[in-house]
Amino acid sequence: MSFKDTGAEREISRRTRRSLLVGGAAALAGTGAWGWLRSRRPDDQVAWPLRAALEANERVSRDYFRDTRLARTFSAGEAEEPRPNGDIGLEEDPNPDWKLMLGSDQSLTLNDIKALPKVEIVTELKCIEGWSTVVKWGGARFRDFAARYAPGQTDLNSYVGLETPGKEYYAGLDMPSALHPQTLLAYEMNGAALTPEHGAPLRLVIPVKYGIKNLKRIGRIAFSNTRPPDYWAERGYDWYAGF
Repeated sequence: MSFKDTGAEREISRRTRRSLLVGGAAALAGTGAWGWLRSRRPDDQVAWPLRAALEANERVSRDYFRDTRLARTFSAGEAEEPRPNGDIGLEEDPNPDWKLMLGSDQSLTLNDIKALPKVEIVTELKCIEGWSTVVKWGGARFRDFAARYAPGQTDLNSYVGLETPGKEYYAGLDMPSALHPQTLLAYEMNGAALTPEHGAPLRLVIPVKYGIKNLKRIGRIAFSNTRPPDYWAERGYDWYAGF
């Protein structure tokens, strides 16, 4: 073996040892940081540094939010049936006498919703799990619903809370997102009435949010000046859940 070859092997060996040392140190540091993170005080079941990061992301998203920025739309021919995904609050068939409660004392029928101007959109339903499906929705704009049935309750610094009839599932929305022109109270999917597993008789469709906010089978809508509870935010997910 030549001196040159031996020198090259020594250099490779030296660099390999250094890489192992650096990699080992990085792994230990990462393990230590993760251990430290997991030991931090929880905030809504998330370590407070992660919760602070989620809140920072929300502030940036809300600062850049505009109702003129629309989710991408597609042709009706691209629409498919999405996965049912999520049956909390849908364990039984919808009550044939279903009514939508507005606040604590006003009730509306599906015909009341259908009396509002009908809008059809073809957008993506995006799941936080990573999949998405193009769907054609039909229903009333939430902003038209609010203007007709809840005038004076849509200050942009306020919120909307929604829940299933049995209150098993619930979601909260910031008002600007609720009033976005593509946010619908939908009663049709792909040209037909909603099926029970997809939220019949009425569900929320909000293309600027992940699927966890698109609450199925709405039983109650309430307007509030304080942030309403949210099922998945209470389990560690992002309350805002926008993109």
